Amino acid sequence: MTTITQTLTEPLRTLHLRSESPKKTEKPAFKGTQYDHDKDAGGAKDQEYPYAWALPTFNNTTYPPLTPYEHKDPGLEALKHENPREFLQNAQVSDLTPRFGADVSGVQLTQLDTRGRQQLAKFVAERGIVVFRDQDFQDQSPDWMLQDWGSFFGRLHIHPTSAHPLNHPEFHLVYRDMSKTFNYEFTDRFTSSVWHSDVTYEEQPPGLTTLFLFDSPASGGDTAYVSQVEAYKRLSPSFRAYLETLQVVHSGVEQANFSRAGNRGGTVRREPVENVHPLVRTHPVTGEKALFVNTQFSRRIVGLKKEESDAILNLLYDHLAKGVDFQVRVKWSPRAVVLWDNRVTAHSAIVDFDSAQDGRRHGARITPQAERPFLRKD
Repeated sequence: MTTITQTLTEPLRTLHLRSESPKKTEKPAFKGTQYDHDKDAGGAKDQEYPYAWALPTFNNTTYPPLTPYEHKDPGLEALKHENPREFLQNAQVSDLTPRFGADVSGVQLTQLDTRGRQQLAKFVAERGIVVFRDQDFQDQSPDWMLQDWGSFFGRLHIHPTSAHPLNHPEFHLVYRDMSKTFNYEFTDRFTSSVWHSDVTYEEQPPGLTTLFLFDSPASGGDTAYVSQVEAYKRLSPSFRAYLETLQVVHSGVEQANFSRAGNRGGTVRREPVENVHPLVRTHPVTGEKALFVNTQFSRRIVGLKKEESDAILNLLYDHLAKGVDFQVRVKWSPRAVVLWDNRVTAHSAIVDFDSAQDGRRHGARITPQAERPFLRKD
């Protein structure tokens, strides 16, 4: 499940905790610290859980506002390579759809050198979302995951309101167990899906994003992704030209207020911000244009009256939600790692597993920031 940002206000029913990977007889390379996580994670004492170090915690640490930084996408270097897919030469690659998404086996992300990571960044930018199967990623130390892996792709983002592992605030956790969820779910609507791109209210929202699950139900709990590149291409040329003249306010205020009301740990680590971004943005590596709006953080189009802004934004939200021919649904398997480019995709959790039977869903997201969104005119 993805990077989603709020919680239920009513209690959840009891789940049975189940550790899916690795098996109970296996020990991960990084054992971490075992501790009583009743207060933070809401489960029974589970000292045998091999990923107890990554269970959700909250603290009262506050951070100053983010400052601008210069981002250079690693994928730009891959444009200079004679064979920019060299890192896939021994891999099995299946396209999820002709133009969006890929599923890869036979590549260990932890073994990629600088050249391979540059090519990876370009490949993810082109495909939007890529699933890597049978990885040893989650058995690495958290310092390696963050400082060696995550920071290669950009400055690590610390989420202003979400839970994180003890002493590792750069992880954003997705978590649901027998009594708690730290994600965005509703029981008073037909569906729990909320299409969004992560923390787009930041001046420099994330680029290449990594998500992996320590534990998940045997079925259900998939993640859906939609291509905002293909969504843009489906629009008429005249409408695309008009949208390229528009800018949108993205806001983190509502998210912060939700936490301040006592939800989701009640934590606000950094004061919320609003930023204005182009409604259509250009990817710095591929040069492709994409819509850059989402229901969770986009608030209004600058310079339009409310009715005009709402009409256009709601049309685009509906377009993204109904675009099954430019969406994919990723089924999680044990030890899978999913990478996506947050600049040109949106995603939604699919909360369809039975909370009374199917067990804990526990994952971590690494979220490097990218460049400030821009539109390059043709």
